[in-house]
Amino acid sequence: MSISSARLARLTPYVYIAPAVLVMLAGLVLPIADALRLSFYDWPMGTDWDSARWVGLEAFGEMLRSPQVWTSMGVTLAFVLIAVSCEMVLGVALALFLEQPVRGMRAFRTVFVLPMMIAPICVGLIWRYMFDANFGPVNQFMGFLGLAPQAWLADHSLAFAAMVVTDIWQWTPFVFIMVLAALQGMDHSIVEAARIDGANWWQQIVRVKLPVIKPILIVTLLMRMIDGFRGLEVIYVMTFGGPGQSTELFSLHIYKAAFVSQKLGYSAALSILLLAVVTVLSLAVLMMANPLKGERR
Repeated sequence: MSISSARLARLTPYVYIAPAVLVMLAGLVLPIADALRLSFYDWPMGTDWDSARWVGLEAFGEMLRSPQVWTSMGVTLAFVLIAVSCEMVLGVALALFLEQPVRGMRAFRTVFVLPMMIAPICVGLIWRYMFDANFGPVNQFMGFLGLAPQAWLADHSLAFAAMVVTDIWQWTPFVFIMVLAALQGMDHSIVEAARIDGANWWQQIVRVKLPVIKPILIVTLLMRMIDGFRGLEVIYVMTFGGPGQSTELFSLHIYKAAFVSQKLGYSAALSILLLAVVTVLSLAVLMMANPLKGERR
């Protein structure tokens, strides 16, 4: 029985993308499955798999009872909420402000995107120096203003604020570039029609531009949120989670469980918890976008 030309035309694109999808699924599913399997074992680091001991749900029970786990998760949630919110607001505002051609715009974009192109380890080193209590430029600038210097990375609240500022500095350019590309790619006849109908500048933004680029905003928000949960290198270099647990992001907590405490099974259980939290939050963001899809239909 021969396949009709129409059916073959519909199936052809799926055949072409099937190898890439299979590779992507293998790279996604296999590590998750291996982490889930490892979470049921006590496997000392540096030994072969034969020395692994089945412990069932013991690692998950220890994780749920540990106050350090929930402290680290709280720090991470607060960090993602504050940092990503600021990045979205600043990135969108800058993109709207610089949407129209401006003299020197090309040079500004080049300089502005440099922070997100710097290696995370270098970003951590730069800002650890910037916030140094003795020689850091931040304290020198405060002294110039007549303010008392601060031990930025030794105080619980200030260290958390320094971590947030560093992330905003590094990733606001990403939001800016994504939103600017969306704004420049939209049909500007819609904006012109709204202007003719009497819409002012603010109404054009709120009722025309932002609704049109909302899919890009959702994708950008998801990317930044997920990246915020998996951030490790910058805070590893800046504070290593201190003082106390004030800057210990959950990814750093997982790293410490695996390579400091050498509890591989326990760190795998922590990874499963992080995956579950990120998945739930990502689905929540997508569900909030669904009503807009319904309205378009």
